[in-house]
Amino acid sequence: MANVLRHLPELEGMELGYIQGLMKNMDEDQASLFAQVYRARRKDSQMILILTLIGFFGFAGLHRFILGQVGLGILYILTVGLCFIGTIVDLVNYKSLAYEYNIKMAHETLSMITNNFPGTGSSQI
Repeated sequence: MANVLRHLPELEGMELGYIQGLMKNMDEDQASLFAQVYRARRKDSQMILILTLIGFFGFAGLHRFILGQVGLGILYILTVGLCFIGTIVDLVNYKSLAYEYNIKMAHETLSMITNNFPGTGSSQI
């Protein structure tokens, strides 16, 4: 069983608990590889907040592009953040936007790891 905080000390809250559940059946090598790939792919909630604030005062929708939601990013640009209402909602929900994206990246990373190490299994997929 891998120690999540040793591999990913920057995690906190719900994300920490979720990743801990994903990593519980991994050995140290698998956990280290997972941590490297996941760290490179995840987005920090503070970065999403800053990008959303930039959208509120300037370039609306930038945070949606970073989160891989290109369609919503274009919609935000064309509608000035859905007349600022969408941007205000995203300012309130920036942590959940980052969490949802990071969970998606965790599953993609776990899928890559299980393909490289066939003995790794997780009951949360």
